[in-house]
Amino acid sequence: MQTVTIKVEGMSCGHCVKAVEGALEKIGAKGKVNLNEKTVQVEYDEHKLTLEAIKEAIEDQGYDVL
Repeated sequence: MQTVTIKVEGMSCGHCVKAVEGALEKIGAKGKVNLNEKTVQVEYDEHKLTLEAIKEAIEDQGYDVL
């Protein structure tokens, strides 16, 4: 398992947390949003998912991955 912290702009509320964490769960990753730091800590199996797929799942929810 791999763990990365991704900087994400545009998250500001509980809905944002659910949208991002839910999108990551759908692709097989586990995400933990920190609204104060504007980050998402993501745990994933690097043999099944790429970092690019994770970023795309977040961006598909309308947030900007930095």
